[in-house]
Amino acid sequence: MTERRIHPAWIAAIVTFFTLIATSGFRAAPSVLIVPLQNSFGWSRASISTAISINVLVYGLTAPFAAALMERFGIRRVVMVALATVGTGAWCTQYINRPWHLMLLWGFIVGGGTGSMALVFAASIANRWFIKNKGLVVGILTASSAAGNLIFLPGLSHLVTRYGWKSVSVTVSLGAFLMVPVIFLFLKESPLHAAVKPYGAPEDYVYPEIVRRNAGREAIDTLKRASKVKNFWFLSGSFFICGLSTSGLIGTHFIPAAMDHGMVMDTAASLLALVGIFDVVGTMASGWLTDRVDPIKLLFFYYFLRGLSLFLLPSILFSSIHASTLVFVIFYGLDWVATVPPTVILCRRVLGPSSGTVVYGWVFACHQIGGSIAALGGAIIHDKLGNYAAAFYAAGVLCIIASYAVLQITREDVPAQVTSR
Repeated sequence: MTERRIHPAWIAAIVTFFTLIATSGFRAAPSVLIVPLQNSFGWSRASISTAISINVLVYGLTAPFAAALMERFGIRRVVMVALATVGTGAWCTQYINRPWHLMLLWGFIVGGGTGSMALVFAASIANRWFIKNKGLVVGILTASSAAGNLIFLPGLSHLVTRYGWKSVSVTVSLGAFLMVPVIFLFLKESPLHAAVKPYGAPEDYVYPEIVRRNAGREAIDTLKRASKVKNFWFLSGSFFICGLSTSGLIGTHFIPAAMDHGMVMDTAASLLALVGIFDVVGTMASGWLTDRVDPIKLLFFYYFLRGLSLFLLPSILFSSIHASTLVFVIFYGLDWVATVPPTVILCRRVLGPSSGTVVYGWVFACHQIGGSIAALGGAIIHDKLGNYAAAFYAAGVLCIIASYAVLQITREDVPAQVTSR
């Protein structure tokens, strides 16, 4: 039999990589719509950010159930339905004229659709297809998800400036619908379906037994068992702060904050896109390091350095790009979601590898709860105080706390009574 030149695992990873880049662009839209919607309808920044907050929250709470649904119905089916949901919600958004319309469509529908893919999709592909280089693959796929969310910003900003905010809804909708046939044609469900072993599997590898369970029950049962393990709470708490300090605060409010200092939208969007570019480098490097370095130590340094950088942010925003602004953008980009690969690996220790993806789904839900609070809280702080400085300082303090919390994660074996069903 002729040896394959490219293992199908890498094909699955490539398809997932580009799918996550495309779909993450959908979540970039709200940050460039805050000011245009404010100008078009006269809505407060807090009311617009409420829709973004709902989006981030639903995005996260969907994750553990999406992970279980992928185990029950298959990755391909779940992702195709999710893409169709995003496309429908985004298309209808162009007809809104009330804040609750935005909350329903972009908050609940688009949030639920994107939450059914995102980082849980990446973790599922990595866990199914890879034995070797799992940390690196998680890093690459995570980078594509976060980077796409930021790299699309200049293009979306240009659309808003030239064609109006509705053009963003149409673009996102068409992009989602176009990805459905890509998943159908090119993504294989698992190594078993491709008649191969996972990448790096030993010769005596045995496919794990496929057990069909109720998706909702599986997600809730996993949460109940994981809640008995201290490491789960340290991971959940630290990831809560991760979401608060990245997608929730910086991802949502960096562009409006820069515009408050006189920077034009296109320039601010380009800076946030630059964060996305360096995020690719940082997260891939983090994935590589996770295969070689204690993930607990990595998390400590990531959170501690992120906290220090947030203390500096209020003093380096200007009407134009300064050297200090670029230094922040580069550093924050390298650290943006570098926390994900070590967190995914540590989630596998909570209840064992078989439950790792669903455990990560719940930990990721905490990430998005933090992001949701920051998306709304940042807007409220801005409306009350006239700037975002207090929000940036508070996030910095929480990151320092997270750096201490992750050091409390133990390396003990999972208790037998916790893993039993």
